[in-house]
Amino acid sequence: MAKTVTLADGTKLPALGMGTWNMGESSATWKEEVASLRHGVEAGLKVVDTAEMYGQGRSESLVGEALRDVRDDVFLVTKILPSNASAEGVAKACRSSLRRLGTDRIDLYLLHWRGSVPLAETIDAFRKLKEDGLIRYWGVSNFDVQDMLELERYSRSCECAANQILYSLEHRGVEYDLLDTNRFRHVMTMAYSPIGQGGALLRNAALRTVAARHTTAHGPASPAQIALAWVLRMDNVMPIPKAGSLAHLKDNIAAQDITLTEQDLADLDAAFPPPASKTPLEMI
Repeated sequence: MAKTVTLADGTKLPALGMGTWNMGESSATWKEEVASLRHGVEAGLKVVDTAEMYGQGRSESLVGEALRDVRDDVFLVTKILPSNASAEGVAKACRSSLRRLGTDRIDLYLLHWRGSVPLAETIDAFRKLKEDGLIRYWGVSNFDVQDMLELERYSRSCECAANQILYSLEHRGVEYDLLDTNRFRHVMTMAYSPIGQGGALLRNAALRTVAARHTTAHGPASPAQIALAWVLRMDNVMPIPKAGSLAHLKDNIAAQDITLTEQDLADLDAAFPPPASKTPLEMI
């Protein structure tokens, strides 16, 4: 049975989602990216994450095309830029995202990162969207512990559904306090870039050694699959790797079948030490 995560109201979602950062930016790869997203949904990856910033809206348009006739099977997530997070800006940006996505509602609407607009104003605007039926849940992205504590001053208990943050083997600082902060408040953590950027993580010798110990239904495990399985093992954390091709997507899906051993985890800890003290939240 595929692992799940749970929102504060008891809603369960597949623990593996699909990200779309850098997708929709080239007409040459558009059809392949649409096919990848469609296959993911058909394979049970119901959470699709995008943002108005990605490709200046092209990613949302790509997602809209891919999900056109399967919208009701998907938990759709998008993000609003902090520059649009005023009362008037939220309403306008949300409707623009809805048009690009080709839908009448967004399942989870996130503030992409903190900006100059007061949190109270943004939260009130999110509540209005929810009252109007345009969004089901709202949350945040790139919020550190102090940001989450400040958020509590303006939000109700369990009102913030998710916090989307950078989390991978090479970015473990959030383990010191932020993951527990989210968990204690029943805020689901979404992990972006769980297998790194640029390939440096996947060339690590320890990761390759661990990969050599495992197989999946599709053959020998890859370093990327081990990195993804490592994030998937965490309680109530949803990694959202991008998969621009069908082959990449199938590799991500197969990573769900990998169970890391105590030796695997010890070897990965030695190569990527957990944090010993508080570090500022990392973003890319």
